[in-house]
Amino acid sequence: MRIAIVAPSCPLKREAAEAVQAIGTARGDCELIVHPQCFLSDGHFAGPDEARLSGLREVMADPSVDAVWFARGGYGSNRIAEALLATLTEAAARKLYLGYSDAGFLHAGLYKAGLDVAWGPMPQDVLRDGGEVAVSRALDWIVRRDPEALEPALDGPAMAFNLTVLSNLLGTPLEPDFTGVDLLIEEVGEHLYRIDRSMFHVTASPALQKIRRLRLGRVADIIPNDPDFGIDAASIVEQWCARSGIMFGGRADIGHDAANRVVPFPREKR
Repeated sequence: MRIAIVAPSCPLKREAAEAVQAIGTARGDCELIVHPQCFLSDGHFAGPDEARLSGLREVMADPSVDAVWFARGGYGSNRIAEALLATLTEAAARKLYLGYSDAGFLHAGLYKAGLDVAWGPMPQDVLRDGGEVAVSRALDWIVRRDPEALEPALDGPAMAFNLTVLSNLLGTPLEPDFTGVDLLIEEVGEHLYRIDRSMFHVTASPALQKIRRLRLGRVADIIPNDPDFGIDAASIVEQWCARSGIMFGGRADIGHDAANRVVPFPREKR
């Protein structure tokens, strides 16, 4: 299987690329192609918008590529998502797209267009503690759809998003149909009041009123606040679910860490 790595947001570190390619070579069941665009730098981004868009279009249109693996998160994929979706090819429709965090903007739009997407670890994660296991878990899903890679409590259609990404894509052309899905969310590096504000917006959205239930993954690296917010992230989520009438389905095994599990989006076109 040929898997192309491309960076729609921030640059991929070369040591991460080398480590991931070594894992792929040792497995012997996949070929990992790191697009040169991954190493471009333009301020925060892995190259200007045009370069990131071009890199994505190239690997998506390549019929020899079986899957597209987003290199890392950060910020930036939303700046090119609509332009990308306007130029989808037949070859693009036959691939799997995997990533998490900022890749959620692309996941939403690609899923809405009927493509096969999944939340899961990315190449940059190899540099985390336990990162080789995370990368292998992602490849297990990409190459052979190993159920051991999945979030263990999945029992029906599901989608996963970073909370801030989810809140920001609602009401835009990227917004997909959430009807009947378990919606898994996670967060990293935010104040609790920002989590509360995002939950206000998310649970008030008519689109989210259609979900089956909402489940909370890990909330990491919370930024201290003065004065203290007074309740923790899980309580915030449960409170907004109760206010809105959305069922809270408990915790989920996803997050910005090496334990992050795979969550495939439903295969049917929405």
